[in-house]
Amino acid sequence: MQTRHFLSLLDLSGDELRALMYHAIDVKKRLKAGVRHTPLTGKVLAMIFEKSSTRTRVSFETGMSQLGGHAIFLSPRDTQLGRGEPLEDSAKVISSMVDGIMIRTFGHDRLQAIAAASSASVINGLTDKLHPCQLLADMQTWFELRGDIKGATVTWVGDGNNMCHSYINAARRFEFKLKIACPQNYQPDAQIVASASDRVEVYFDSAEACTHSDLIVTDVWASMGQEEEQRERINAFSSFQVNRDVMSEANKDALFMHCLPAHRGEEVSADVIDGTQSVVWQEAENRLHAQKALLEFLIAGSI
Repeated sequence: MQTRHFLSLLDLSGDELRALMYHAIDVKKRLKAGVRHTPLTGKVLAMIFEKSSTRTRVSFETGMSQLGGHAIFLSPRDTQLGRGEPLEDSAKVISSMVDGIMIRTFGHDRLQAIAAASSASVINGLTDKLHPCQLLADMQTWFELRGDIKGATVTWVGDGNNMCHSYINAARRFEFKLKIACPQNYQPDAQIVASASDRVEVYFDSAEACTHSDLIVTDVWASMGQEEEQRERINAFSSFQVNRDVMSEANKDALFMHCLPAHRGEEVSADVIDGTQSVVWQEAENRLHAQKALLEFLIAGSI
């Protein structure tokens, strides 16, 4: 069987991603009903964390356990990765002993180097460029509440960051319209935008971008590694907070999502994230279920 990686949403077809969504929903229902589902019995996932994490670590480790397998936590502090061993050498060795590798790191090139040398499936747990696992959870949440997202209008408010880039890829694969509202100097990667030019529009006014939208999504203004830019970013993004006024521009039944952690009073007001249109807790839980479906697809080879 050919080894498949999940470095980007674009590594799977639209049909495969939709199949993952429906399987994730089914896996979630089985878990809630107490039905055991252990297709990964005896399988091992190596989890490499070069960036700190809450949701990614808990969801992958719990997911492997619930699927009958086991997860190993690896950090640069505890391995030769932190002592200068080439990524390719580490990937060759680790992949010869495990059935899958999940890595959460900074540069996307580090992820690509590991995938190129790995004989086991590699999963992008987050890079500075993309965060595709979060998009699986977001899409599952939408599918549970609204059905297929094809033809819907989504608005991203905030930094043109890894989450924004993954929403652009999601717009391509799931066939929805994406409106991006961001400050002038914080736009998403031009090449990624150009690759989805038929589905993406960039705005510099959040209220305008949210008009007639079905889903509003945001993220923190300063991600990990950008702490020194915090004050500068607060000034730049001050008019890009998702609050009641912004949400009122969207459709009445629009949903609100945030990948968390959230800073109430900055990128989102408390009355929005804790309000009736917010589905952030369902979205966060779905990291577990969506990734279980992904693990089964990549390691077992079927869903």
